[in-house]
Amino acid sequence: MNIAAEFVTSAAGAGDFPRDRIPEVALVGRSNVGKSSLINALVRKPVARTSAAPGKTRLANFYRAQRGSAPACYLVDLPGYGYARGGDSAAQEFNRLAGAYFARASEKEIAVLLLVDSRHPGLESDRITWEWLRSQPCPSGIIGTKVDKLTQAERLRHAREMESLFETPVLLVSAQNGQGLEELWKLIARLPSRTAA
Repeated sequence: MNIAAEFVTSAAGAGDFPRDRIPEVALVGRSNVGKSSLINALVRKPVARTSAAPGKTRLANFYRAQRGSAPACYLVDLPGYGYARGGDSAAQEFNRLAGAYFARASEKEIAVLLLVDSRHPGLESDRITWEWLRSQPCPSGIIGTKVDKLTQAERLRHAREMESLFETPVLLVSAQNGQGLEELWKLIARLPSRTAA
């Protein structure tokens, strides 16, 4: 199936966010969890810059994607959290930008996916972020990344642990070998919509 995708803009704050009515799916997760790599794997081309060094994404990056005849959406790469470089100022920057981003949920159709490294289920920062995301007025889900780095037995064990901790189904994906990407597109398409005010 043909996928059209392009980088649209980087936003440092509320004034830089797109103002059109295209629905958005935000990707949130710890630094180096694989948000940019997953976007590239989903759209099958390198639209998002990736780096082995954590903490590179410091802005909200918007990518317009359209799969086949489905309506277009923005895939939004939000800055990662949990990386020590920059200390409290980096955490404050994430909180400020994420707060401004989700404040728009009453005005625009927004969904959010928390990305969790499937090798490290149950990290405190992921659990805290999930609780915060569930308090936001938008539909949400959890994606376990880097599943290709686990054995089959580890995948099953870690999936059960994550679903127990987060109390929701967790979709396991790999940007490297494509596992779960078709299911992820289906999840994006069926995320409950909110009628914008």
